[in-house]
Amino acid sequence: MDRLVTLLPELWAATFETLYVVSIALLFGGLAGLLLGLALYATRPGSLFPQRVVFGVLNVVVNFFRPIPFVILLAAVQPLARGIGIPGIGPEFGIFAISLASMFAISRIVEQNLLTVDRGVIEAARAAGASRSRILFRLVPREALGPLILGYTFILVALVDMTAIAGAVAAGGLGEFAIVYGFRQFNPAVTWAAVLVIIVIVQAVQFLGNALARKVLRR
Repeated sequence: MDRLVTLLPELWAATFETLYVVSIALLFGGLAGLLLGLALYATRPGSLFPQRVVFGVLNVVVNFFRPIPFVILLAAVQPLARGIGIPGIGPEFGIFAISLASMFAISRIVEQNLLTVDRGVIEAARAAGASRSRILFRLVPREALGPLILGYTFILVALVDMTAIAGAVAAGGLGEFAIVYGFRQFNPAVTWAAVLVIIVIVQAVQFLGNALARKVLRR
């Protein structure tokens, strides 16, 4: 326990680093996943911009990357990260790998939630003169906003888990803190301190996401 007290500054620094990595990864992965999900939804047969070939290619790409376990993806994308000037360790690499992994997961969540929008709403908008682009980028996301918030909340919790896994390759954050100061030094109190902080972060994210989704769905 005394060792944990002396490590409190490192614990708070690791917590801040986890929140930083998660925030930036959500920004990049969330935006890329949203655009990819919109493309999947729009180009599928019978949708707003049906393009069978484009949809087929996007679908194969997402299905190829999405099932890869994150710990394996970390090792697989290290050469790619170094090739574009990103170090193979540290928070920058964690942001790169997590953004890449989350992009494909988010794209499928976006696509599935957009598919729940009532076709009657879309047909009514078309009959009223709304363009297909307006429907795609404004109407459909607005109609699916509640489920999308829940989907992004789920992904945000997963990103916190990914940062912990990324600590195994010295990507910083609470994962690296738990491994370096807890596991490797045989100090379970330090490990459990990191676990408890992660639990608090996850619970806060889930609570805020659920509250926001309820507020949107009651409109």
